[in-house]
Amino acid sequence: MVCKNCSTSLKTNQNFCFECGAKVIRNWLTFKNICSEINTYFFNLDNKLLKTLITLFKAPEKVIVSYINGTRKKYVDVIQYFAISLTLVGIQVFLMNTFFKEALELDNFYGDTFKNMGNQEDNPFSPEHMDYSFVNNYQSLIYVLSVPISAFSTWVAYYIVGDRRYNFTEHIVINLYYSAQIIIISSVLSILFLVCGGDYLTVSLFVSVLTFIYLLFVLHRVFKTSLLESIARFLLIAFIYAIIFIVIIIFLSVGAIFYKYLN
Repeated sequence: MVCKNCSTSLKTNQNFCFECGAKVIRNWLTFKNICSEINTYFFNLDNKLLKTLITLFKAPEKVIVSYINGTRKKYVDVIQYFAISLTLVGIQVFLMNTFFKEALELDNFYGDTFKNMGNQEDNPFSPEHMDYSFVNNYQSLIYVLSVPISAFSTWVAYYIVGDRRYNFTEHIVINLYYSAQIIIISSVLSILFLVCGGDYLTVSLFVSVLTFIYLLFVLHRVFKTSLLESIARFLLIAFIYAIIFIVIIIFLSVGAIFYKYLN
């Protein structure tokens, strides 16, 4: 008998491959087996997904630092965890575009504020010119692109203060776990609030505030610094991130001007 995943020779009584760790499947593929696999990976209280989710809230350093140090089987792999979060984003976008389109209308958030103000024809931030659905449709891409930016910000900030225990790749791992956790929670909360008739944009602002608080918590636990020191480093990270964001906005604005000029 050989492993169907890595072709390693196995003994007939083995339940797992000693090379890749994959489970040995002996039964025919049936609907009952699929339901059992779903229950094992997603609804079983002992499964790695739920364990990873809870531990990232209680003690994120146990998941992140252990992964950096070589632990791979105890918690969900960082890439898999981020992929799960993007899957939830996809479900959220589908539900919003199919059943909750009105939640993306900025008039519901701003009310008549902009309508009662003059000279709104040329205001790019008025509801008539802003298309939040475009941002919503490309949320997954935005999340993917934001990870290397946030990782670069944390890496530079800690490099400046002299804390260089983790290289850039390891900072990517830190930010991937952090981002995935935030994406999963925000997607679940958004779906629940939409189903219950809540204000999506208000929920988004609330989650944004919690995002910054959670990042501070993760940095505090992973780097084992005092609260005041963690806050100072967090502010430095926010400053670096803001500079990068401004540079990107300027670059895109200049590109748009050149594109308009050439056409």
